[in-house]
Amino acid sequence: MGLNLRNAIIHNVSGNNQDQLKDTIVDAIQSGEEKMLPGLGVLFEVFWQHADENEKAMILETLEESLK
Repeated sequence: MGLNLRNAIIHNVSGNNQDQLKDTIVDAIQSGEEKMLPGLGVLFEVFWQHADENEKAMILETLEESLK
């Protein structure tokens, strides 16, 4: 049986409030474990799919500046 990782991650955080989502993100970053990267990627994908053009431009600018 194949596990759809994307759907599993979305299922695990669906219904979470902002504090819970923030805790999930902060914990994943602070742990430094590479196994957490797919989850952060799925959260970013959800953000990107629902962001307007101004939000996308803001995150791209932030990423560009942060990666210099």
